[in-house]
Amino acid sequence: QVHLVESGGGLVQPGGSLTLSCAASGSIFSINARRWYRQAPGKERELVAAISSGGRTNYADSVKGRFTISSNNGKNMVYLQMNSLKPEDTAVYYCKVDTQWRDYWGQGTQVTVSS
Repeated sequence: QVHLVESGGGLVQPGGSLTLSCAASGSIFSINARRWYRQAPGKERELVAAISSGGRTNYADSVKGRFTISSNNGKNMVYLQMNSLKPEDTAVYYCKVDTQWRDYWGQGTQVTVSS
């Protein structure tokens, strides 16, 4: 059975940086894309960044130029480098892996940007 586990969240001051990691236990086949989502209190979950199996990336407008998604396919890892963090980036961040057969979600990691 496959599980996704996020790590790297925490409390950071505005302007700071964090790197989130998402590790998959078990083998995942036929991956189409890996994605990061976030959900702030009282708001809907939103797509932050995605990377296709071919390496193409796309980002929400709110994080373009500040966040970078990357993956290590051999290790079934996906990362989210977050720079110049703002209070409005505060949310629970989730990783998601889309495959030909089904989607997998992690349990989330809290990111809080506050002084």
